Amino acid sequence: MQSTAFSFSPSISLPKPRRTSDLSSIHRSNPISLPSPSKSLDVVSVNGVLGSSFRRLPSICCSASSSSSSSSRLNGWISTPATVPERESDGFEVRAASVPESAGKSAESSSLTSTLQLGSLFGLWYLFNIYFNIYNKQVLKVFPFPVTVTTVQFAVGTVLVTLMWTLNLYKRPKISGAQLVAILPLAVVHTLGNLFTNMSLGKVAVSFTHTIKAMEPFFSVVLSAMFLGEFPTPWVVASLLPIVGGVALASITEASFNWAGFWSAMASNLTNQSRNVLSKKFMIKKEESLDNITLFSIITIMSLILLAPVTIFMEGVKFTPSYLQSAGLNVRQVCTRSLLAALCFHAYQQVSYMILQRVSPVTHSVGNCVKRVVVIVTSVLFFRSPVSAMNSLGTGVALAGVFLYSRVKRIKPKTA
Repeated sequence: MQSTAFSFSPSISLPKPRRTSDLSSIHRSNPISLPSPSKSLDVVSVNGVLGSSFRRLPSICCSASSSSSSSSRLNGWISTPATVPERESDGFEVRAASVPESAGKSAESSSLTSTLQLGSLFGLWYLFNIYFNIYNKQVLKVFPFPVTVTTVQFAVGTVLVTLMWTLNLYKRPKISGAQLVAILPLAVVHTLGNLFTNMSLGKVAVSFTHTIKAMEPFFSVVLSAMFLGEFPTPWVVASLLPIVGGVALASITEASFNWAGFWSAMASNLTNQSRNVLSKKFMIKKEESLDNITLFSIITIMSLILLAPVTIFMEGVKFTPSYLQSAGLNVRQVCTRSLLAALCFHAYQQVSYMILQRVSPVTHSVGNCVKRVVVIVTSVLFFRSPVSAMNSLGTGVALAGVFLYSRVKRIKPKTA
């Protein structure tokens, strides 16, 4: 038998149901056979509307052997729907392609939040560095034992790292013996770098120490060429000239100049940039490399272990209430400033690494240059350090060279 199936599309209106009497008479004339309920048509979705709002409709089968008279009788109440061209999508594409207006707003809000967080980190980086230099200089002026002061700073940093790992504020790393051996040289130069910085701060003005430390790019270029095989471009070499010239001019005209403070700051540049070069080699060699914050935390602990016995051997146990009282110092004031300097010392380095994880090294270098300017200006204002016009010119030229170096370093040499 031939059968004709009626398919319901979203644009077809469903026929109104007939009375029971009409259906019974139709069944007796047998032009249409009503199937069992098991063969029902279930309308699932029409234009995105769930089919639960529709009744189950029985499928309709038309007999091919029906007479013409019966067909004419049925034509009065059964209308064959007009052919509707099939659409590729039943309205579902419109729903899938629709994008809520809140998506763009949430993206803008996320970008604004990220920018505010980064700006806050830069502000904290500068603020912690300013207070570290102020409190550290105040302590070193009345307590001229830079090795002891450096050890106290590493000790406070070790306590902070331990608390950070214990409270799960940062994931505790799993370190192998081979990694500790590789980190040891980093810890040595990190210890020496901070020790030399404190020695310089104890001898000369804070502004002069940071002016000399503006020569860090010079040592970075030299050490990278020697140990990493990274030779500078002519633009980088040209940017080093104002740095060296500016530091030389500032040194000649510095009122607090002395050779001990000068060479201590230069040694700090050498050791700090050696740490950066060794850190780069370590991160490249190790398959399971450590992130910057974890590496800094481990180096802090190792620096305390390395410097503590040296402190006892060189300066003895001086940071005690009895010794401070015998020296005629205010014990509470010295201890408070030493603790604050140590907290700021660890905090500004921790924040520095957090910023480095969010921005490129070039952006971080520019931020570091601005930070040095802020530290020099605030220290001059706070300590009222005498600064001549030529000294200011030399400092400005050196810092401008540092900024220029950070900009031209991104220029890659053309490959042949």
